[in-house]
Amino acid sequence: MNIYDKANELAKALRESKEVEDVESAMKLVEADPESKKMLDDFRTRQNELQQMMMAGNMPSQEEMETMEKRFEVLSMNLGIRRLFEAERRLSVAIQDINKIITDSLQHLYGTQM
Repeated sequence: MNIYDKANELAKALRESKEVEDVESAMKLVEADPESKKMLDDFRTRQNELQQMMMAGNMPSQEEMETMEKRFEVLSMNLGIRRLFEAERRLSVAIQDINKIITDSLQHLYGTQM
């Protein structure tokens, strides 16, 4: 058994999954509405900036974090964006589950839970 072939099969199954289909469908809805797309793009740009800042060892202020939480709440009121966020969350859970299955399969090598 070639593990790379199996990894490619898994990648194909993931691309064809309901979770990915739901993200793609929700993304098309958001992209069809220029205002929603701009709001989401602005949010994700700022989110990325904050993540880069944290990776550099600089924590954003409490005020900045609260501002982002409020932005997220406002975005979540938009039906299309909320649908996208929910679909992305389900895809993330599936990926985490797959990662756990793979990691757990190697547990015997180390004798402890990974």
